Amino acid sequence: MTSEFKKQLLIVAHAPSANTRLLRDAAFQGASHPDLEQMHCVVKAPLEAGPDDVLACDAILLGTTENLGYMSGALKDFFDRSYYPVIEKKQGLPCALYIRAGHDGTGTQRAVESIVTGLRWRWVQPPLILRGEWQPSFADQVEELSMTLAFSVESGIV
Repeated sequence: MTSEFKKQLLIVAHAPSANTRLLRDAAFQGASHPDLEQMHCVVKAPLEAGPDDVLACDAILLGTTENLGYMSGALKDFFDRSYYPVIEKKQGLPCALYIRAGHDGTGTQRAVESIVTGLRWRWVQPPLILRGEWQPSFADQVEELSMTLAFSVESGIV
C-alpha cells in the first residue's frame, strides 16, 4: 500500500565536499523519519533547483557553505533565479538554514536572512551555524533541524 503525501519539504543544499554531502544526507534522513507519514522530501542542489520546486513545496531547508564570508555562489544563483517568480506566491513559507562555516558564518547568515526577509518566508528555527573544524555531531544537528522542520509542517504548527 502506498501512502499519498500531503506535504513536501524541499532541501536545497550546496554540497561540494564529502562532509557537506554528509550534512545534506543527514537533512534528508531527518525529513524522512518513519513517523512522518504525510511528508515527502525532495533534495536538490542549488543549481538544479528553481522556482517550480519552491512553488511545489510546503517548506524549505537551505544548506550552504560559507564562501569568503558569504553564501555559496550556487545558493545565490538559486535565489537569483527563484526570487521574483515565487515572491508573491510563497509568502510565509516555513524555512530553516544550516551553514557549514570554517570560520564565523555570520556574514553568510546575514546574506541569506536578508533574502529570506525580502521573500517574506518564515523562520521555523534560528539558522544553524556549524563553525570551525569538522565534527561528526554536525550531521546530527542538521538531521535534528530537518526533522523539526518536517514535523512542524506535517503537524500544522507552522
